[in-house]
Parts: sequence; structure tokens; C-alpha cells
Amino acid sequence: MRYLVPVLALALTCLATTRAEDFPGVRGLMSPDEYEASGLDKLSEAERKALDAWLLRYTARDAETLRSTSKDVREAEQEARIEARVRAPFDGWSGDTLFYLDNGQVWQQRLEGRFAYEGGERDVILDKNFFGFWRLTHAATGRKVGVKRIR
Repeated sequence: MRYLVPVLALALTCLATTRAEDFPGVRGLMSPDEYEASGLDKLSEAERKALDAWLLRYTARDAETLRSTSKDVREAEQEARIEARVRAPFDGWSGDTLFYLDNGQVWQQRLEGRFAYEGGERDVILDKNFFGFWRLTHAATGRKVGVKRIR
């Protein structure tokens, strides 16, 4: 059950950005270690497909309700918040900017927009917006831009 809440939150994000036939299924939503630790690797192919079909239906129909009514889901979303620092130099964003973070992650701007910045502050916060899409907030200015993780 511990893994179900993050999987459902991630599934909602995936649904918002993919077509139904691109749904990655439970195996694609979990790390290999999570998949094995949950025991899902013991399912037959037919059982896994049934679980994937249920997860797709659940995510499309009911997950948003759970996001707004479940304390556990809200806490899991808060845990998804990432605080990091953009590697130097940081001069804002300009349309398709790549953000190389000090934690090794790489994020790409996914929404139009420009923000020119000449200060030295490089701290950023990554979190999900109301619709489940990731956004990057420049901590010093509060400026936000939609992003997607590429590494």
C-alpha cells in the first residue's frame, strides 16, 4: 500500500501528458527495485495487464478525487517537492532552456516564456502544479516555468 499512493500520483501525471496507448503501466511507473519489492514481478502477464487496465481506469476516473481528499496523497505530493541549485551559470530561461541541477537531475523548460536574470541566486524549487505538471520556481524571485525531467 505504501507504494500505491506515489504510483497513483505518478500515473495521474503520466495520463496528463500521454495518450492512453502510451500509458506505461505499473512496471513503467515504478523503479525496478520498487516493482520487485512490491511483489508485482510475481504476477503473470495476464494479471499484470489486468492491474495496468485497472490503474489506467482508476487514474482517469478517480485519482483526482483522492488527491483532494486523502491526507496520505497530499503528504506524498509534498514529498515530491525538490529543492536544488542550478549549476552555474544561471541567467533565467528563454524557451527551451535546460536546467542542470546540483543533484544530478536535468530538467527542460516545457512552456513558452522568457525570464532574464542577472543575480547570483541559483536556488530553485520543483513541485507539481494543480494539474500534476512539474514547475520550476526560482526561489529568489518567485518566477515560475513549466518543466519536464529529462534525466
